[in-house]
Amino acid sequence: MKRRTISILIIAVILIAAGLTVAFYLNNKKSGTLSLKTSKVDVGDIEVYVTTTGTLNPVTLVQVGTQVSGTIAKIYVDFNDIVKKGQVIAQIDSTFLSAQVRDAEAQVERARAQVNQAQRDLNRIKELYSKNLVSQADYDQALTNYETALAQLKSAEAQLERARVNLKYSTIYSPIDGIVISRNVDVGQTVAASLQAPTLFTIANDLRKMRVEANVDEADIGKVKPGQIAFFTVDAYPEETFTGRVSQVRLQPINIQNVINYTVIIDVDNKDLKLKPGMTANVRILIEKRENVLRLPNLALRFRPDPTDKRFAKAMEEMQKRREEFMKRRQQEGGPGLSAQTPQGQGGQRFGGFPGGGSPFGRNRATIWVLDENKNPKPIFVRTGITDGNYTEIVAGNLKEGDEVITGYVFPTAVSNNPSASQPFQFRGRTPF
Repeated sequence: MKRRTISILIIAVILIAAGLTVAFYLNNKKSGTLSLKTSKVDVGDIEVYVTTTGTLNPVTLVQVGTQVSGTIAKIYVDFNDIVKKGQVIAQIDSTFLSAQVRDAEAQVERARAQVNQAQRDLNRIKELYSKNLVSQADYDQALTNYETALAQLKSAEAQLERARVNLKYSTIYSPIDGIVISRNVDVGQTVAASLQAPTLFTIANDLRKMRVEANVDEADIGKVKPGQIAFFTVDAYPEETFTGRVSQVRLQPINIQNVINYTVIIDVDNKDLKLKPGMTANVRILIEKRENVLRLPNLALRFRPDPTDKRFAKAMEEMQKRREEFMKRRQQEGGPGLSAQTPQGQGGQRFGGFPGGGSPFGRNRATIWVLDENKNPKPIFVRTGITDGNYTEIVAGNLKEGDEVITGYVFPTAVSNNPSASQPFQFRGRTPF
């Protein structure tokens, strides 16, 4: 019974606290006394990145195979061994191939003997034919036999050459200078080259020069250009950032789960050999950078005052009047075409003194609320530049370093714990700026 009473009391206290909090919020909202969150305009750097992932690979990677079938007799290299171009790295059992060479040599000797016999027959028939002792048909047949023997000799010689080449292929040489990063066979293993050349070794030319093959989404590929700097990390060294440079943007599209990607090649120096082939790289490609520019938090761009907040009422009325005046002037001076035709330097004077002129409906215009010297909110019209997601560059406008911009309201704890309550009211009236 006591436990039940205690539970009821706890629930009652929670409900009373919640009610007081809501009443406090509603009372402050009506009276316009909720505190305002502010942040100062400062000068700093803004960097815009395209983020993606990629795989590290050597610049030159050669898969060494074999063109003949047989049993691996000897292996002279292993994983991580350094090899030179032309070095013997493996030997296939050549017993059968050597026998084929000897058989081909015998076929050549036989064909050569047939040529000699056909030539003697032709000489004899030719002498008899000159004395009209044999017919023309006999002479033609002897000549044909000789030519056929010559052709058979050439065929036997070609088979001998093929057998000798196959015998040479039983010795596997390194095609490049490099390091063995993969060995796929062991001594005694049989390899078959009937359909395609099996891969025996994989050799990387130089691991001191690597490249990242990154997949960039089609929405971002237009921003990536050769020569841009890229930064990446790997799981093996999470505290270290490596630097590379974009060398190629490949045109071949890659469909990954119905999303089109393009391969971007990033060249990387690997002098200390920390980076290994196959590592996954978390890549950031630097697209644009501004140094020592005026910037403000993005929250200031998203702030909209509560229409019931009396502190903003006068400024919002003035903005509405200016908007109406602007719309009337717009209709009188050309309608929608005015936006594109307003001369630079005149639009600023005509429509509220916006720095740089131009139409107030142009791109990258925004309304910022700041606190004046009397801590009263007032709107400032600015033109924005690039953004990194946290800060936005201010290209033009009556803002300076140290100005306090409004980023939101300060709500009671019970309300501010709800993320959706950070901006409960959005001013929907549009301004011409």
